[in-house]
Amino acid sequence: MSINFTESDERRALRAAVADLGSRYGHEYFVSKARAGEKTDELWAEAGKLGYLGVAVPEEYGGGGGGIGDLAAVCEELARAGSPMLLMVVSPAICATVIARFGTDAQKQRWLPGFAEGTTKMAFAITEPDAGSNSHRLATRVRRDGDEWVLSGGKYYISGVDEVQAVLVVAFSETGPALMIVPTDVAGLTYRPIEMDIVSPEKQFTMFFDDVRLPSDALVGSEDAGLAQLFAGLNPERIMAASFATGMARRALDKAAEYARTRSVWGAPIGSHQGLAHPLAQCAIQVELARVMTQKAAALYDAGQDKAAGESANMAKYAAGEAVATAVDLAIQVHGGNGLATEYGLGSLLSASRISRIAPVSREMILNYVAQHTLNLPRSY
Repeated sequence: MSINFTESDERRALRAAVADLGSRYGHEYFVSKARAGEKTDELWAEAGKLGYLGVAVPEEYGGGGGGIGDLAAVCEELARAGSPMLLMVVSPAICATVIARFGTDAQKQRWLPGFAEGTTKMAFAITEPDAGSNSHRLATRVRRDGDEWVLSGGKYYISGVDEVQAVLVVAFSETGPALMIVPTDVAGLTYRPIEMDIVSPEKQFTMFFDDVRLPSDALVGSEDAGLAQLFAGLNPERIMAASFATGMARRALDKAAEYARTRSVWGAPIGSHQGLAHPLAQCAIQVELARVMTQKAAALYDAGQDKAAGESANMAKYAAGEAVATAVDLAIQVHGGNGLATEYGLGSLLSASRISRIAPVSREMILNYVAQHTLNLPRSY
């Protein structure tokens, strides 16, 4: 089967349209909302109304019928414009994808039109304090009780719980990992914010499930096929996280190059010196390579080649995390003292760029994956 890793004219037109939308909001809007403790509701609503958030939702449910590559392009262009929306990585990418692939007809009718319009937001909860990257050690449990499910346990570092209607929770049943749709207003569910030094409207939360009772149709897909279903959502998450990172990297690189062209010292633009020009050129190459790998991963996933997509998605996530960390650090250095001035908008990217090396999967776990699955080396953990 031939797979094209280059982007179509339609994808490029989508990027241009989203970039135009992002430019009307931009970095100042995003940061002002974050520092005021507010959400980017206006941008989310307009992106939803224009069909950008639902671009990968099947057409029969009101979406654009595109693939994860289209959604990743939206995410990347908004990040490049200065408004990186973290919930795009979670709600339309993981949750909508899992429900579209494995949900019942009733679940699809209930949730997918809202994802398509941007009127529905759903968080995703897998991380636990004592499990880390080991999804086999999750302590959150779900058990049957007559016609209901009972959910017990807790999660942490869960994004956006305060602004979503439901959470897609990974819990262990008697037969293995299961995916449960948990409304945020259900009895027994509580959550509290985790204080972070990241400038972002989306907050992080610790969640607690105290014998939360759920209806029988809360289960998504099969009770004993949780891992396959789980990774059907985690590969899009890695692709989206890579696009989130490359968007920020492109923004940082744009600002660094502009400053290097216009800032003159001793009668010449600082960008005329190879001490700056070469690192900027190396960074541009690094970012573009990450983008190409991300496009490859998306093309493989959209073609249904899940195994190959998994390898490429992990590589894309690694490359993008390294690229954005390098780009932001370099952009700050190019600006000198101005790099940490609020006016230039780079300091707020510092912690956000660094987390791209950690979440949603750490660079070390990706290296473990590539060593084992790509190079066939003995498992190291």
